Parts: sequence; structure tokens; C-alpha cells
Amino acid sequence: MKILDKYILKEFSRFFIITLLSFIALFLIVDFFEKIRMFLSNSASVYQIISYFIFSIPMIISYVLPPAILLTTLMTFGSLSKFHEITAMKANGINIYRISLPVIIFAAIAAVFLFYFNEMITPASIQKTEHLIKVDVQKQKTLGFFKQNEIWYHGENAIYNFKMFDVDKNILRGVTINYLNPDFTLMSRIDAKRAEWKNDKWFFYNILITRFDAANNPILERSKEKIIAIPEQPNDFKVMQKDAEKMGYFELRKYIKKIQSEGYDVTKYLVELQGKIAFPLVTLIMIFIAVPFSVRSERSGGVMQSAGIGIFIGFSYWIVHAFSMSLGRSEV
Repeated sequence: MKILDKYILKEFSRFFIITLLSFIALFLIVDFFEKIRMFLSNSASVYQIISYFIFSIPMIISYVLPPAILLTTLMTFGSLSKFHEITAMKANGINIYRISLPVIIFAAIAAVFLFYFNEMITPASIQKTEHLIKVDVQKQKTLGFFKQNEIWYHGENAIYNFKMFDVDKNILRGVTINYLNPDFTLMSRIDAKRAEWKNDKWFFYNILITRFDAANNPILERSKEKIIAIPEQPNDFKVMQKDAEKMGYFELRKYIKKIQSEGYDVTKYLVELQGKIAFPLVTLIMIFIAVPFSVRSERSGGVMQSAGIGIFIGFSYWIVHAFSMSLGRSEV
């Protein structure tokens, strides 16, 4: 059986390397033609362009590993079935579950690898590619940073601090704005539960405004709702926003616990958190889907037929996955 396992793994590994490299190359080619005009219009250097695509590879691997395993399984077992090798194994009393065991173990290892890969490498690569595009190429300013589960931003006239930024709804939560004198002493401060961008204006809610008179005594003003004119718009904050895909599982879980304890809605982040566990397990699911489709006794079709089935199943999965994630983010 060890010889048989090695043979199946050898065939599987051969197809897997070819499939994975093909997927990576395809993604890079498509991304190149999508980005080339932007690079040229911003006079990006060759080094910046090459760096961007190198740092894109980890993100591509995390996306294509499950469908690569699906397609590899279909091609491997389709090839074995085409040449009646599966039939010969069954004739010797080896059932299909035992035949597919090496591939299942491979997929389980790949699932663990993908989880830690997405934990340690992918978030950093996403941040690096975004920094390359927005800062190095498009010359956008990075006046803020994400630290200790809070976001800080140095604006034109003030320093902003907020707990969370809902990029989709353009809502800041747990907002503090500090206005400083030229000698960096505090001139005034605005605290608000949230600030919402509507009709090209910032609407602040549950506000406490603290001003200081000539004797440095605080003067407090409270308001339930108020429009406050600040020069920054949502796009300014998006440059340094750290969203769920830029965090690993454990960092995101810690972030969720903190903002949840402060009373903020964490539904969107919980969806992303569960997705970080579920996505690596797709590699195993793909195996169990692929084997029944690929084990066929007929000689017609073979590898090409398996590839066609794999592409169809892969696209179907991505559609269902994207739809399910969008439902979760929408709290449906």
C-alpha cells in the first residue's frame, strides 16, 4: 500500500504544481493588464511594478489553493480512471476511500498550511501591496496609523482618534478630535459616539465639545446631533484603515472582543472571523466533491473532461461563497 500511496501522491503532486503555477500566472497576467494603465499614468518605476506583483503572490495563493486542489483531484483521478488504474485497484480489494486517503491527508495538511499562511503572511502582503499602490505609486499621504485596536489620524487642523471605521457606510465610531495650539497644548476637543458622512457633510451624534478659556478652564457643550465642518472626507481615512482582510484570525478575534465590549456592532467582523476558519477547510470539501466526479470507468473525456468539471464546480463555489459572505455582512 505504501507503494500505491506514493504513486498516487506523485501523480497528484505533479498535477498540483502545474495547476497552482498556472492559476498564479493567470491571476498575475489579468492583474497586470488591469493595473498597467494606472502604473503608467502615475509614472511608476519598474521596481515598484515588480514589487507589487511579487507581494501579490501570497494573496493569490490563498485565493487559488482550494480550487487548485479541486482541479488537481479531478485531473489525478480522472487520469487514473481513464487508464483503468482505478478499476485495477478495486479488483485487488482496495476501495475508493482507501485509494483517495493520500489525497485527503494532503488536503488536510494544505488546510492547516492555508490557515497559518493567511494568519502570518497574507495580511502583511495585502498591506504591502496597498501601500505600494496608494502611497508609493499614487502618492497619497499616510497621516494615520492603526495601533492597539484604535485608529489615529493627523489631519489638517487636528488629530483624530476613533475606535472603528465602517468603510461601507462611512461611519466613524468612538470619535475623538483634538485641536492643538501652535505650542501643542490642547485648544479644544470633540468627543462623539459616532460620526456619519451624509450629503457631503459630517453629522456627529451624542457629542461633548470641550473648549478652554483664557484661564484654561474647560467649557463644556453637549449636543445630540450636530454638523461639524472638518476638512477630511471618508477617502482620507480609508488610506490608513485596517480592515478584516488585513488582520489574521487571532488579531481579528482580539479586535472583535475589544470593540464588542465597548458596545459596537461586530456582525461584519464576526462574518470575516468565521470565514477565516471556514475558508481553509474548503480544501477538504473540494476533495470530497471531486473524487466522485472524477472516478469514471469510461476512456472518453479523461483529464480534459475532469478539468471542465473542475472549472464549473470552482466557479459555482465562488459564487455561493461570495453570496453567503455578503448575506452575513448584511446581517441577513
